[in-house]
Amino acid sequence: MNIAVIGASGYTGLELVRILANHPHTTITCVTSERFAGQPLSNVFPSLAAFSDLRLESFDMSRVSPRADIVFTAVPHTEAMRIVPSLLQQGKRVIDLSADFRLSSKTTYEAWYGHQHTSPDILSAAVYGLSELNRSAIRRANLVANPGCYPTSIILPLMPLLKEGVLRTGTIIADSKSGVSGAGRALKTNSLFCEVSEGCSAYNVLQHRHQPEIEEQLSRIAGNPIKITFSPHLIPMNRGMLSTIYVTLRRSLTPVQIRDIFKKYYRRERFIRLLPDGVLPHTGRIRGSNFCDIGFVVKGTRLVLVSAIDNLVKGASGQAVQNMNIMLGYPEHTALDTIPLYP
Repeated sequence: MNIAVIGASGYTGLELVRILANHPHTTITCVTSERFAGQPLSNVFPSLAAFSDLRLESFDMSRVSPRADIVFTAVPHTEAMRIVPSLLQQGKRVIDLSADFRLSSKTTYEAWYGHQHTSPDILSAAVYGLSELNRSAIRRANLVANPGCYPTSIILPLMPLLKEGVLRTGTIIADSKSGVSGAGRALKTNSLFCEVSEGCSAYNVLQHRHQPEIEEQLSRIAGNPIKITFSPHLIPMNRGMLSTIYVTLRRSLTPVQIRDIFKKYYRRERFIRLLPDGVLPHTGRIRGSNFCDIGFVVKGTRLVLVSAIDNLVKGASGQAVQNMNIMLGYPEHTALDTIPLYP
C-alpha cells in the first residue's frame, strides 16, 4: 500500500515516518510540509538519514492523490477539515491526527475550538480511532479520527470499569501530565527550554480542548452522560504521559476483582499491559513504544488508576498505524513491536 503523510515535518509526522519505514506492507510515496517544501526529509530530521530519501513538497491534491492509497493527515485543526473531504471524494482512506473529526457535534467543536467547522456533513462518517474500543468500525472506515493523547490515557483505564458498571460516574477526576512534545514542534514561548525546565505547571484546567472528547467517549461507553474534572500539566521531559484517575466504586471490590475486570476486556490486547500488584506505571518504561501501561490501587470503594503512554506513539502516530493495520487487515502489531526505550 502506498502512503502519504500530510504534515510530515511535525513530531507526529516524524513518528509516522519512523514507524512506517519498518512496515513490511507499505511504502511512503509522499510527504508534505508547507514550511520545508523542497527540502529532503532527512535535512529536517537528521535521524532519518539512511532510512528515507523522500523530499518534502507542498500539498497539491492533484499530485498526492495518484500516489497514495492511505493518507495520514498530521496537520493543525481547521486544516484537516479543508483537505479531508477532497481526499475522501478521491477514494482515499484517511487517518486524521488532528481534532477536526473527533467530536460528533459541530456545535461542540466550535464552542471548544473557536472556529467554524466547514465540513460538518462528514462528522457522522468519522470513526473514533481508539483501537481497543472501536475495532470493528475502524476496520470498515474510510475516515478514522485518531484520538488525542490525553483521551487515550484516560479512556483506556476507565473503559472496562464503565462497561461493567462498577463506578459512580459523578466524581471522576483525571490528573494528567504530558511531556513538552505534546505542544507540537512550532516555536512557542511556553515550550522553550527555559520556560519548562526545572518546573511543572497546570494549564487549561477545566478548559482543555480534549475534555469534550473524553466526556463524549466515556458517555458512550457508560450509556449515560459523564462529566469529569480534568487537570492537564506540563512536565519537563520530551515525551511521555502519565494520567492518575480518581474514582469511586459503587461497592467495595478487592484487587483481584478489579484485576479480573481488566483481564476480561484486555487479556488479548497486545498493547495494554496490566501491571502486577504494587507496581504503578512509569513513563520511562513505555517511551518510544505503542504500549499503554495500567496500574491501580484500591481500598474499599476508593480506586486510583494510573496509566502511562508515549504521547507521540500510542497517543498519536503509533495508534494511527495500529488503526491503519486494522483497516487493511494486517496484524495490529505490524511495525509496532518496539521494545520501550528504558532507561
